[in-house]
Amino acid sequence: MMLRAMERTLADGMDVVNLSIGSAFSAWQEYPTAQATDALSREGVIVTASIGNSGDSGLHSAGAPGVGHDTIGVGSVDNVAYRANMFLDADGEPVPYSEATGAPAAPTSGTEAVVPVGAPGTTEAQACTALPTDVAAAVEGNIALIQRGTCTFHAKAVNAMNAGASGVIIYNNVAGAFSPTVAGDPAVTIPVVAITRADGEALDDDAAAGDGTTSITWTDEQVEAPNPTGGLMSSFSSYGTTADLTFKPDISAPGGSIYSTYPLEQQPYATLSGTSMAAPHAAGAAALMLEASPGLLHDELLLRLQNTSEVLEWNLLSGYGPEVVHKQGSGMIQVDEAILAETIAAPGIIQLGQQLSGESSTQEITLTNTGTLTKTFTVEHVPTVATGGTANDYGFYLSYADVDVPASVTVPAGGTATVPVTITSPAEGVTFGGYISFDDPDGIDYSVAYGGSAYDLQDVEVLADMVAEDAEGNLVTTLELPALLEVAECDTFLGVDCVDADGSYNLVDEGNIYEMDGNDVPTLALHFEHQARHMEWEVYRANVDGTKGASVGVVTEVDYLARSGSRNGISAWTWDGKYVDSDGARQRVTSGDYILEVRVTKASAWNDDRDPGVETWTSPYFTVAWEGDSTVDSPTVTRALGQDRYSVASELAVENFDAGVEKVYVANGWVHADALSGGALAAADDAPVLLTTDKVIPAATRMALQTLQPEQIVVLGGTTTITPALAEALADYAPVKRLDGLNRYALSANIAAEFDAADTVFVAGGEVYADALSASAPAGMMESPVMLVRPTGVPAEVIDELERLSPDRIVVVGGPSTVSENILTDLGAYAPEVERIGGEDRFAVSAGVAQRFYDAPVDHALVATGWNYPDALAAGPVAAKYNSPVLLVKTGSVPAPILEAIIDLRVQEMTIAGGYVSVEKAVEDRLNDIVYP
Repeated sequence: MMLRAMERTLADGMDVVNLSIGSAFSAWQEYPTAQATDALSREGVIVTASIGNSGDSGLHSAGAPGVGHDTIGVGSVDNVAYRANMFLDADGEPVPYSEATGAPAAPTSGTEAVVPVGAPGTTEAQACTALPTDVAAAVEGNIALIQRGTCTFHAKAVNAMNAGASGVIIYNNVAGAFSPTVAGDPAVTIPVVAITRADGEALDDDAAAGDGTTSITWTDEQVEAPNPTGGLMSSFSSYGTTADLTFKPDISAPGGSIYSTYPLEQQPYATLSGTSMAAPHAAGAAALMLEASPGLLHDELLLRLQNTSEVLEWNLLSGYGPEVVHKQGSGMIQVDEAILAETIAAPGIIQLGQQLSGESSTQEITLTNTGTLTKTFTVEHVPTVATGGTANDYGFYLSYADVDVPASVTVPAGGTATVPVTITSPAEGVTFGGYISFDDPDGIDYSVAYGGSAYDLQDVEVLADMVAEDAEGNLVTTLELPALLEVAECDTFLGVDCVDADGSYNLVDEGNIYEMDGNDVPTLALHFEHQARHMEWEVYRANVDGTKGASVGVVTEVDYLARSGSRNGISAWTWDGKYVDSDGARQRVTSGDYILEVRVTKASAWNDDRDPGVETWTSPYFTVAWEGDSTVDSPTVTRALGQDRYSVASELAVENFDAGVEKVYVANGWVHADALSGGALAAADDAPVLLTTDKVIPAATRMALQTLQPEQIVVLGGTTTITPALAEALADYAPVKRLDGLNRYALSANIAAEFDAADTVFVAGGEVYADALSASAPAGMMESPVMLVRPTGVPAEVIDELERLSPDRIVVVGGPSTVSENILTDLGAYAPEVERIGGEDRFAVSAGVAQRFYDAPVDHALVATGWNYPDALAAGPVAAKYNSPVLLVKTGSVPAPILEAIIDLRVQEMTIAGGYVSVEKAVEDRLNDIVYP
């Protein structure tokens, strides 16, 4: 839905788009939403996105899409004051609070008792486990006072709710206000509000001075209170760097304790905190800048924001210099100065990547003076504190880079000047940074941030153990990970995965028996202390002595993995008992003893060209005990969705082809004739097919081209279907080559001319597109052309190509009504073998093609409507890439020949190409209902 919304904004001509959304800890620029926002940005739209609210969860906690290369990632700064609902303490003093998302509204009248669950700073105060009996008895019927920290807000609220509390007050464990969420399962049914640390500790003091309780009085009033952390980075604002050590965020903006509109069914206004509030401020600033300078492009706009941002002080201790660069970016935006700035300094942030301790590099900052007067700046280096350690086990260090810059620089009016900056990494292996300031005594001051990592990312352990602090404060291992698990308790499953937030697992030893009935499947506990580039599981047979035997096959492969959200955060990964065989099909292992091997490829710094390291873990042996053995009980059905044919083609292309693809084929989305033969050539070239109108490149296609970054675009069809002006517009993305012909038959011959040789040639009727589309997948797989013939004969251009190719075999796709018996006889002159794959209709032909060229079990198939060509055209190259057939269905049903072919081929997975208008949900339901004999 997010991707479709971005396509819509591009189609509607938006200048600025904000995304107050993110995927925490997925700090990869390759994450789908980051790829999409980057593509949107490269199309000329200014895109801002929240960097994330996981600052309390350590380093590398930023998320997509804010981490995108061309996306403006925005951190949060606390407001200097905040307006909030209030209650009165026992002395009648107002206490501002924010209501937790996911909880009922707080009362607006009445007095209630408040019971602290523990002294501030203690484990008991955080209520991360069920409340002790005596505390629960005191809390019952009263409001529980709980301190923030260690566990989720939802867990705290549920523990208080289970003890019978009438409500919850959560107070901060650091200075400042915050806005929690308690959404989760089970639902929280009591009011939950959040207050500052100072106010929470004051309530605790009141209770301690009495009988262990105090009281509050709810009101319907609001109060504006000064924020003790105003003007500093919000504690919740996520830290960079990204997985590959790129510094993010880019900038920061007000996002802590922002009073703004709210859904009317709840209340008209609310005070909320989050980078979701900061990013819209940056979007608004961008809009004002575009109003002042309508021609402003992304790069200059971001530079202006970065150069003129206010560098903020460290939010933990004053007097120690600026906040770290990988939390505030260039600083808090100053929109007025960004508009008025007459000097631009590039780059906005000097990205050092991995620059090991003691290493030096010389960078350059180019200053451009757009004003009419010469400017002289005083140049100064301002270092920040550094961070060291791993993502979840880290600290702050007064460890500075040695930076050499000139004392001043003069930039002539309308000219440029270059400032050399030599940066030597600190001796400690830390993430370091700072700012190069350019001070103008008579005008605006500017700055450029820099940042680097003085350690080898390959030395960071990814698959880490569970740990705890001993009496001396040292971390000791409490559980070696990864580990083998079994489900102990779970109420909700998705497939074989437990999705119950309160689900639990038991550790198991070697020899554990998994019955594979429902959810009793091998499960691994994994902790990722840093993001991982790739993970692969391989299953081996276990020898009699429990050691690793022969490989059975690869189980799964996953790219661009997020890190765990906390130091002892564990993810449960399941194995359904299937592996990928040599034909690419997913098959069940037989009952027996097995071992799983997990291989994790580490993330690499963006400037590290070495092969990344690999961590390997081998499980203890375990037993798989099926009730019966077969390939698969039923297929898995997914869908490539899109709001229209252009969007579906783009989705298929981006999801299945890597950036930097050699070619992209572009066809008219409404004129099928020119495109019929092109699908096979695209498939043979391992290239996707995108669709366009005859005059305008659709937004979805533009974003796909930005993401794929092809070396060449091949246009299918003449100037009436894709105009010269459109081809010229496509040339902005890559050099364009046109494949044309006087008609569809000549074009099919010209496309065949792109093949140097072919043992097999496919022939289909040119009047019915469906047969040619069914042929495109096997033709592409076999690197064979598809040529078209007239109902009355074989065109001369096709004959010429058949003579040149001199194939061993011609495969005619379609019945006598589309390719007559006379034509079949004529084709015998050009190949020693001619065969027909026919059927009573297009669906029977599609089934026949699949059964002729694919052997059971088929790993994957593409399913598309047989009544319109665009989705099947785009599906062909994807199908060929994975050695999969294209199966044509009716809009609302699965034809009998197709159903028979699916069962005969035991298709393991099917992807429906198209939305619910072209292929209705009834088709998806029928495919999901298939159970193989």
